[in-house]
Amino acid sequence: MPKHGKKYNEAAKLVEEEKLYEPVEALDLLRKLNYVKFDPTVELHMQLGVDPRHADQMVRGTATLPAGTGKEVKVLVFAQGEKATEAESAGADFVGLDDMIKQINEGWLGFDVAIATPDVMSKVASLGRRLGPRGLMPNPKTGTVTFDIARAVREVKAGRVEFRVDKTSLIHMPIGKLSFTPEQLQQNLASAVDAVVRAKPTGAKGQYVKSIVVASTMSPSVRLDPATTLAMKPA
Repeated sequence: MPKHGKKYNEAAKLVEEEKLYEPVEALDLLRKLNYVKFDPTVELHMQLGVDPRHADQMVRGTATLPAGTGKEVKVLVFAQGEKATEAESAGADFVGLDDMIKQINEGWLGFDVAIATPDVMSKVASLGRRLGPRGLMPNPKTGTVTFDIARAVREVKAGRVEFRVDKTSLIHMPIGKLSFTPEQLQQNLASAVDAVVRAKPTGAKGQYVKSIVVASTMSPSVRLDPATTLAMKPA
């Protein structure tokens, strides 16, 4: 068992171990559990009833957080011609093709999300070994391979986050900062959970969402009541 510090242990005493909290109550409790001096990220963790070893039970998608993530997202766009101009106008931080591929092959990874137009993916595919393991490879399933570049850039900048079930059937997703208002965190939570529910794969059998937990950076976790949480309406 991992050992925690005194401040963590003191905060953990405020959480009723067997209780399933209402979403509003849980998000309010996270503020009382916080003991760090920076603005921590609020994290959502969902245990799903799937076996990701089977292709028809893989859960992957994106969620658009109405209040954003609270983090400045650096966006790289692989495009050329008019689409490159469109990306720049939409607010992309880095735009290019051969020059960007060269920089990445030389070790540069100064971006958070990569987007590409379909016509350049034959070149971008060469970066699979570098970007794939880091979750940075453009993928049509997450909307990052598209000709609608302007929309994709704006959505990512506004608060679109990707999620993917891990080998233990867990989803991990940031849903904002603890400094957000209660309403903002509630909106983001509702949208994130709704996105995971809508991404339910065809091969999922039985109970899809087994548990839902929220925590902030370095804080104890708080278990949510699944029924009440799943009933939240996204904005």
